[in-house]
Amino acid sequence: MADWVGWLGLAALLGVAELLTLAFAAGVMAVAAVVAAVVAGVGGGFEAQLLAFALTSLGALAAIVPLARRRRAGSSYRSGTAALIDQPATVVRRVDAVGGAVSIGGDVWSARAYDPTQVIAEGRPVAVFQIEGATALVYTLEQ
Repeated sequence: MADWVGWLGLAALLGVAELLTLAFAAGVMAVAAVVAAVVAGVGGGFEAQLLAFALTSLGALAAIVPLARRRRAGSSYRSGTAALIDQPATVVRRVDAVGGAVSIGGDVWSARAYDPTQVIAEGRPVAVFQIEGATALVYTLEQ
């Protein structure tokens, strides 16, 4: 069997592995196997084929991994109650260390003052510091 056929077979297997796992590395190696198949097709020896496979795999990973890391590090998407942290709110019922209520994005939440010595009057702007269960711990934006 010609070497290029073997490389294309490997590329197909790696392509299927990529589709099943979505791990990304198998896809890069599938492309490298196609490059090795081209080298084999133009008459390159087995050492040249292996070198083409290795250099293409490593070069592609070296170029793509930093991009993926930057993309992941730049992601600041928060969901659920974590998305409420640092959001502005308005006091709808006086907030103190024991209780109260605030409106966060149009939804009314039970609330407590993050600083237990604070008493925040109705209508005052606050920010959400933390969510404990179904209670927002808030602090005043004004002094």
